[in-house]
Amino acid sequence: MSAFTQWSLAGLRWAGEHPNALAWAFGVSLVLFVGSLVLIPVLIARMRPDYFVAPNPDDHTWLGRHRIARATARVLKNVLGCALLLAGVVMMVLPGQGIITVLAALSLLDFPGKRALELRLIRQTHVNKAINWIRAQSGHPPLIIPTASDDT
Repeated sequence: MSAFTQWSLAGLRWAGEHPNALAWAFGVSLVLFVGSLVLIPVLIARMRPDYFVAPNPDDHTWLGRHRIARATARVLKNVLGCALLLAGVVMMVLPGQGIITVLAALSLLDFPGKRALELRLIRQTHVNKAINWIRAQSGHPPLIIPTASDDT
């Protein structure tokens, strides 16, 4: 018997012994699926069209001028980004909008190389079309995406 078969049988045996865990997993999966259907389009629609070409627009906003508010917003934004990133990764194998959720999470997180990764993802034709379709449905203009030659 192969290792995969043994692992699968052990997993099925465990699932049979823990029906409450399966019910919780199903519930979490359902909440993530419905949440992604509701939250992700709202986040994408609220994104500024020049998000990918503007240098740092936060400096001239109210949050940009107040250190405590900026720090609090940054922490909350990163916590939400981490939650969305985990949900997006889970949605790669469960029902949901996995890639779009990961892209929304990356737009919230602060880490080195973030912009290059976002641009690589958003330049994917299917991702760009899906995001701009969501924006069009909510009456917002498409995102402005710089060409790869603009990165240098």
